[in-house]
Amino acid sequence: MGSALTIRKEAELDFLSLGALVHRLDPGIVPFPKATECAIHVSGGEYNVAANLSNCFEMKTAIASAMVDYPIGDLIAERVRAMGVRPFYRHFRHDGVTGPNMATVYSDRGFGVRAPVVFYNRCNEAAAQLRPGDFDWKTIFTRGVRWAHSGGIFAALSPTTAQLAVEMMTAAKSAGAVTSFDLNFREKLWKVSGGADRAVEVIARIVEHADVLVGNEEDLQKGLGIEGPKVDERAKSKLDPSVFIAMIDKVVKKHPHVKVVATTLREVHSTNRHSWSAVAWVNGKTYTAPTAELDVYDRVGGGDGFASGFFYGLLTGADPDEAIRLGWAHGALLTTFPGDTTMATLDQVRAFAQGGSARIQR
Repeated sequence: MGSALTIRKEAELDFLSLGALVHRLDPGIVPFPKATECAIHVSGGEYNVAANLSNCFEMKTAIASAMVDYPIGDLIAERVRAMGVRPFYRHFRHDGVTGPNMATVYSDRGFGVRAPVVFYNRCNEAAAQLRPGDFDWKTIFTRGVRWAHSGGIFAALSPTTAQLAVEMMTAAKSAGAVTSFDLNFREKLWKVSGGADRAVEVIARIVEHADVLVGNEEDLQKGLGIEGPKVDERAKSKLDPSVFIAMIDKVVKKHPHVKVVATTLREVHSTNRHSWSAVAWVNGKTYTAPTAELDVYDRVGGGDGFASGFFYGLLTGADPDEAIRLGWAHGALLTTFPGDTTMATLDQVRAFAQGGSARIQR
């Protein structure tokens, strides 16, 4: 394999995620103030990758998360089971007044010139109460885990979630698992929990234990505190990977143990029309995916779709060039489905990755 990642061949689990589970209420193209009904999607930046790897890529995956014992929790747990993801839950009781709650994300789809609007209610969220000691990592990792993953959304929820992410990554490293972290920088979340300086300090402690980083140019700047390019050096197009590649040198200088950095490249022409590509730096070399023109149905989860296809490639020993194409193809397909997790088949992903088209499959 082209990467310097050492991935164990056999384990009880291919992939373990640590993160919050949320439910997203989606009124479709109708904005919330005018909405009369919503679809419910189960999501979570970290969970989505585990769900995609299980459901599309047929890998053995698990999620470590908080679960509240009330009907919303039951709905979420049912979807987690349906996606084939094995749960490790810390259970919380719901008192009917103050919670704790499973977080709610609200997001319309937008249309054409009208962008999607996303907002959330994470008030008294159970996942924010997760802390070191809540999960028996020793038992989980003794049975064997090939790849462990967490992300910036979970790390931002509270001081204890950041500590738990460090605990999990440390346990994963000492058990010989590959570790990945999706920087997923969310300004609103960090603003509440200490602002930009705390974000950089907290994320640095977690990234110390990460082999693989996923994140775009803004994530690298704000999450890792790395200076971005000067205005005149900026790429004319969001699809030009040169800005991202230039920043990777700074990332690796700051975190020399990181072996892989990857991101999607997206140029938004309208809500339903995107140009889509991806770039990865693997063990000193850069790889770029082709560019596809996408007709987007629901953009939420596209980045997680990319990460899961890319990780699948690396987990199965594909060379980095093929791995990035699998990620790019799966992320592209994910934007054609409602919801945040996959409805694609592995055959569809492979066909698209190999330059397939949207011609009807008979």
